Amino acid sequence: VFMFKRKKMSDEMFAELLQSVKEAVLIEKGEIPPARVFEIEPLDIAKIRSKTNKTQEEFASMLNISIGTLRNWEQGRRKPDGAALSLLKIVSANPKYVESVLQG
Repeated sequence: VFMFKRKKMSDEMFAELLQSVKEAVLIEKGEIPPARVFEIEPLDIAKIRSKTNKTQEEFASMLNISIGTLRNWEQGRRKPDGAALSLLKIVSANPKYVESVLQG
C-alpha cells in the first residue's frame, strides 16, 4: 500500500497553471506565437556518405551496419541513435580520419 501526502495547490499556482493551459490552446490554434521554438536538423546520411565517396554497400560495411539499416536512415524511415549517431557526426566532420582509423 502506497501512502503519500497530498498538498493543496495555492490559488496563485492554480491561476498560473490555468493561464499556461489557455496560452497553449491559443498557440495550438495559431492565434498567438510560441515564446520559443526548437528545431533540430536531422542528419543528412546520404550527404555524409557522399563525403566518403563510398557506395551504400561500402559505407554500410565501414560502419558495420546492414545495407537495409543504411537505406532506412538515408530514406528517413529510421534515425540513427546512440553510438551510430555519434560515429556519423564524426564521419561528417572528418571522413578521411574515420576511414583511416576504421581500416587500420
